[in-house]
Amino acid sequence: MINKITKSIESTREVLDLTKSIAADIKKAAVKIRESIKSGGKLVIFGNGGSAADAQHIAAEFTGRFRKERESLPALALTTNTSVLTSLGNDYGFKDIFSRQVSSLVNKNDAVIAISTSGNSENVVEGMKKAKEKGAYVIGFTGINGGKMEPIADLCVKVPSEVTSHIQEGHIVIGHILCMLIEEWGRGEIRN
Repeated sequence: MINKITKSIESTREVLDLTKSIAADIKKAAVKIRESIKSGGKLVIFGNGGSAADAQHIAAEFTGRFRKERESLPALALTTNTSVLTSLGNDYGFKDIFSRQVSSLVNKNDAVIAISTSGNSENVVEGMKKAKEKGAYVIGFTGINGGKMEPIADLCVKVPSEVTSHIQEGHIVIGHILCMLIEEWGRGEIRN
């Protein structure tokens, strides 16, 4: 059992080491999110399953705090309102649960992070398309292949793995890095 635990940790470390190769994309995402907040916009995040949990986690880090006390930063996960999700799923279909929310909540100054390990989740792709129509800057978080999300995204941040659990681990590390960078820039600098 110890051997399996050690191999699992080593496998995760290998993927995170490979993730260094996309540092320029992570920096670009941080700059775009910062520009969005600085211009009066917000960060909107969505995904399914574990990616929904990641969306909520990242939004919480922005609106609460990550490593230091600061003013709240505007971030919203589209996965938290069960009444909205279930009514949209029932009335329009699961494919539209994010695009309907994006149509009413996203504006041109906003940044969007759409999360899908495969890059092919239909409702995430539809949400991205609607965000692009609204003029938001759209960042895709995917695995190495990018999937259907890559050609839609303004920036596709691809964790260099095909293993779902490792992609998810990479996504949350990247989310934490974004929070750290934006927090270090400071709220005052963002608003000025």
